[in-house]
Amino acid sequence: MEVTFTLNGEQITADYEEGMSVLEVLREVCLIKSCKDGCSGQGSCGACTVLIDGRTMLSCRLKPASIEGKEVITVEGLKKEEQEIISKSLVKEGGIQCGFCTPGIVMRIKGFLDSHPTSTREEKAKAISINICRCTGYQRILDAMETAEEYWQTKDTNISGPPRRNQLFGEQYGLKREYTPKEDGVGSSVARYRGIDMALGRKPYIGDMEVDEMLHGAFLLSEHPRAKVIKINALDAENAKGVVRILTAKDVPGKRTIGHIIPDWPIFINEGETTNYVGDVLAMVVADSMIHARAAVEKIKVDYEVLEPIISPESALSSETVKLHEKGNLLGHTFFGRGNVPEALNSSKYVIKQRFKTQRIEHAFMEVESSLAMPTKKGVHVYSQGQGIHEDQRQIAEVLGLDIEDVIVELVSNGGAFGGKEDLSCQAQTAVAAFVLKKPVKTVLTRSQSLRMHPKRHPMTMDYEVGADENGKITAVKLQLIADSGAYASVGAKVAERAAGHCCGPYYVPNIDVDAKAVYTNNIPCGAMRGFGVNQTSFAIETCLNMIVEEMREEGKDIDEFDIRERNILKDGQRFATGQIMTKTVVGMQMCLDAVKDVYKNSKVPTGIACGIKNTGIGNGLEDTGRVLIKVLENEKLEILTGFTEMGQGLFTILTQVVSELTDISPSRMDVKSISYPTTKCGMTTASRATGLDTMAAKHASEKLAKALQSKSLKDLVGEEFHGEYITKFTVKPGTKIDNPVTHLAFSYAVQMAFLDENGSLKKIIAAHDVGKAINPMAVAGQIEGGVHMGLGHTLSENFPTTNGIPDSLKFKDLQIVKAKDTPEVEVIIIEEPEDVLGFGSKGIGEIGLVPTAGAVSGAYHQFDGKWRFELPIARK
Repeated sequence: MEVTFTLNGEQITADYEEGMSVLEVLREVCLIKSCKDGCSGQGSCGACTVLIDGRTMLSCRLKPASIEGKEVITVEGLKKEEQEIISKSLVKEGGIQCGFCTPGIVMRIKGFLDSHPTSTREEKAKAISINICRCTGYQRILDAMETAEEYWQTKDTNISGPPRRNQLFGEQYGLKREYTPKEDGVGSSVARYRGIDMALGRKPYIGDMEVDEMLHGAFLLSEHPRAKVIKINALDAENAKGVVRILTAKDVPGKRTIGHIIPDWPIFINEGETTNYVGDVLAMVVADSMIHARAAVEKIKVDYEVLEPIISPESALSSETVKLHEKGNLLGHTFFGRGNVPEALNSSKYVIKQRFKTQRIEHAFMEVESSLAMPTKKGVHVYSQGQGIHEDQRQIAEVLGLDIEDVIVELVSNGGAFGGKEDLSCQAQTAVAAFVLKKPVKTVLTRSQSLRMHPKRHPMTMDYEVGADENGKITAVKLQLIADSGAYASVGAKVAERAAGHCCGPYYVPNIDVDAKAVYTNNIPCGAMRGFGVNQTSFAIETCLNMIVEEMREEGKDIDEFDIRERNILKDGQRFATGQIMTKTVVGMQMCLDAVKDVYKNSKVPTGIACGIKNTGIGNGLEDTGRVLIKVLENEKLEILTGFTEMGQGLFTILTQVVSELTDISPSRMDVKSISYPTTKCGMTTASRATGLDTMAAKHASEKLAKALQSKSLKDLVGEEFHGEYITKFTVKPGTKIDNPVTHLAFSYAVQMAFLDENGSLKKIIAAHDVGKAINPMAVAGQIEGGVHMGLGHTLSENFPTTNGIPDSLKFKDLQIVKAKDTPEVEVIIIEEPEDVLGFGSKGIGEIGLVPTAGAVSGAYHQFDGKWRFELPIARK
């Protein structure tokens, strides 16, 4: 079959196969890679937006015949000045993070500006609401649209002046930053690394990569959450068009079971074995094209003996329930305490006893999981989008039965992760295919497969008892928590552990009794997601404080929601929930409250307030390490190597700033990448730790380079390498019986306020965050805004329900992600109380952005209608 049309000004005839969409013709036939596939033809994400005869359209929903004789324009076909105006505006305003959605947004902006030379901000938000951005929270994209609008008619490409959102340190409230940073150095808002390339689709993701003789993989997943696999019948698939090989469990040369912490997750389920969830892989088709591989998967037939799934964590703990794993269904158990909780509760003036429930949530990163593996002389070179290339390397080497040095894993900066790419998804199977076939193999999941396979945010049930004295000072907290961790371990036990450790929020509690369990079921696995369990317990403890305030006010006491928080926040020398003694930098919590006090006290509309605390670093007895290697290349360029992942948070940009700060070399002369060398081993990019650890490591490496530059020119140092590392291992597990059980490297603090209008609509969020030191203020603000946006989804709309272990829907739109037109204004106030432990005084910011959001928003709705909300997502009416 063929279609003739004009593509970016050139008439072409493209051959295509039945069933292909226009997007697939553009990407797979015409090799136009700026058009992204984020939803696999569901028409729900906007990443595939193109212009067809001047109209913006979703190419994934169109059949090739529909563009016969028409003009199709992609980012590549825009006029040079149009490319520059939109891309420069996005970079200037901070409207790019991971960049995967950005080319589609560029095309949406182009079409909108052509048809709307001037428009309101609300009209702009409505126009881009068909495009999903999971990173930014949209308001900086809207800022970019306003900037581009100013230049669109004249086509002037000299985009100048400060960003529109440039009051980031509370200047509007009389606050100010205490120092002026060095240009391009630490503390300045350096432009996003490769931001222009991201906007214009020039930065490839794994799905965009093409190599000679490359084959394509596709997976067959289990139809049932719990079933014995009797027979995999692949004969019809083997004879299908383009099929090269079908791989199953018997083709794995090494270990078949993997896991970041507990190796309990098989990369293939064998005949005779029992599936544990609907994302288990039974077979992999390798073919000469993605279309052929996916078509052949449909021809594989499986005979099952269907078994009753275990879907309730409470029933899974019953002694009469079948064990899903050899050691039982209790994945992890965290318990600790201090003081005398029963006595404290019994003598408390006020006692709140309440059950809270939170939902399962999908990460919805815009780029689905993918991997490209290439055979080498002894092993494989794997391109991964994972959050820990060294963990990928270790597990892939075990699967292939190879020495670890025979496996190289290189990061291709990914299109969002949020914790959902910590576990291997398709990397191991793809590596097996490349190793066995001695050919490059690329695998890209479909969106529905992605939704079925990777771990989600934990649904939790939390039974709280909170006591307070006559002045509203907390006397005791008792918590029993059960988290549904689904089919495999992932990091589920650690999530429950983190939720337990943060169960009292940023408040001092003298008497504590905590018991938290993570439980195996046949539901989709749950693991890391932004917030890592802390936002669930934050919602509960913040609501309990509000309930205490209401009881106190009913007795005529003069107290509000701000007062009770200020009375209870942790102070220097007091103990965190786990027993860790807080240091002087805990004053950042008070500084956040001080920043918003007048606004809260003077608000005339329903206003909710919540505080947040979030650890930086894994801690809890584990090592936290950052490593950076700087290489001096030809042409006086530097290559900065690390083991942490760039996933939109801005790590690569920040590393260039650190090097520039100490060497005076411009970031424009630096390239950054992540690769699994021993000298760059950092561990998983998680726990908001990459910036804090890697800036310290980069500082050490840069100091060595700066010293060398005192006696030599950069040209004389070509071929030299400068290594820096920073290792911390002073934390202990919760419950360790010592005087000061330091469970975490450092903490970030936050206060958020939510404002409703007279109709009960959410209109504004103010987010005051102590970040230690803002290495890149624009990136920091972007992380907070994106975190708040994700927190709003967590609070108001998002859910990923299942019935008997099977998702109720695999449609991207049914995730109910908050769209641009429904996102309230988010005002960021950056507070800087430097932390000695981490680089340049920084603290983590990636996760805490959504920790207080549910508490603030639900509190605002209670002020509006007097109703308490104990489950997420909340009922707004």
